[in-house]
Amino acid sequence: MESNKLGGYNKLIVFVSILVPVVVAILFTVRIPNVESLTFLPPIYAGINALTAILLIVSVQLIKNKKRKLHALLMRICIGLSLLFLVMYIAYHMTSDSTPFGGEGTIKYIYYFILISHILLAICVIPFVSITYVRAITNDFVLHKKIAKITFPLWLYVAVTGVIVYLMISPYY
Repeated sequence: MESNKLGGYNKLIVFVSILVPVVVAILFTVRIPNVESLTFLPPIYAGINALTAILLIVSVQLIKNKKRKLHALLMRICIGLSLLFLVMYIAYHMTSDSTPFGGEGTIKYIYYFILISHILLAICVIPFVSITYVRAITNDFVLHKKIAKITFPLWLYVAVTGVIVYLMISPYY
């Protein structure tokens, strides 16, 4: 990361990349009393993850076909969807107990591998998405393209595994 290419955004990217996981971890310990559980949210935010994955793939195809404006629009939508997911995910966990995975044997290890890798990469993707976006909005398309080649598969993995985690845990809700 060349700081001169990111302008004044470096501190903001670092701040947000640290703040978001810390705030999510803190909010996981908070329970809002006397509020009805938001148990209807998991399939909605799994759908948001699925839509994000689809739009990421479509967006890459658009930029390969030199449709920059539509690509930029879809990427902003993907960022918005990811933020919407995060708000819903936090709201759910502030009003509902976590659902334990009920599978046994090999499937349990597969589930936890997918879940843990999903969580860790969801944290890691925050600065990648931020840097990739800043490079685009500052017209540094050479470096944007370079980091986007890393950001895209990470973000896609997080979106797809979010859906897989939901599908694997949904029988136990």
